[in-house]
Amino acid sequence: MRALELLAPAKNHEYGIAAIDHGADAVYIGASRFGARAAVGNSVADIRKLCDYAHPFGVKVYVTVNTIVYDDELEATRQLLAELSEAGADAILIQDMAVLEMMKDLPMAAHASTQTDNRSVEKVQWLRDLGFSRVVLARELSLDEIKEIHLQVPDVELEVFVHGALCVSYSGICYASQYCFNRSANRGECAQFCRMKFSLEDAKGREVVNDRYLLSLKDMNRIDHLEELVEAGVTSLKIEGRLKDLSYVKNVTAAYSQRLNELIRRHPDL
Repeated sequence: MRALELLAPAKNHEYGIAAIDHGADAVYIGASRFGARAAVGNSVADIRKLCDYAHPFGVKVYVTVNTIVYDDELEATRQLLAELSEAGADAILIQDMAVLEMMKDLPMAAHASTQTDNRSVEKVQWLRDLGFSRVVLARELSLDEIKEIHLQVPDVELEVFVHGALCVSYSGICYASQYCFNRSANRGECAQFCRMKFSLEDAKGREVVNDRYLLSLKDMNRIDHLEELVEAGVTSLKIEGRLKDLSYVKNVTAAYSQRLNELIRRHPDL
């Protein structure tokens, strides 16, 4: 048996509280710096407020410190981690292995962010050996691929996205924003290039398509596939959307919470 978790996004501590009130077992939130969504950073004081609200209900708070860190930022990162630990954060989502090294003496779990491009058994084994207790799998993996990773590396918690936006590129290794706008997704500054409208021309310059979303994928919705994901070995079911509005967080979290509770009632041994 393993504990299943519904993980919801928190743009700020108020959104985090709303997610908890609507059934989240855990929430993830960005710190003031070094998060993959630079536009939604939060002070340590606000994260402490969220932890103080969450923990009496048994809800966990995960903080994203999942950008690449530059050499001149190492001390600031170390200080941030110490403050987050003191504030009560339960885990840190990480991309840069220097951040993992800084975590060794802190009582927080280390989760490998999807930014580390987690698509294979070998990669997950390597991350486990480094000390990660959980790996956030790439969004584009199939059910069979998730199942195989769990079978080969059963001692690592697997977190998968079940709802929200999909990147057109491989998770964690898209450089379109950096190339076109000098805004690095690995530094929390993705310009969401794939969400823009494009016009398409053929080799002779004739317009084939005008002003359409040619690169934007439909949002993911796996609410009808939770049982298969759980059977495949998934521990944490993650809702994407730290940039979404409050009604999205409330409604999507509540819908998945109800469906997950139904699943557990039907299969209490899960």
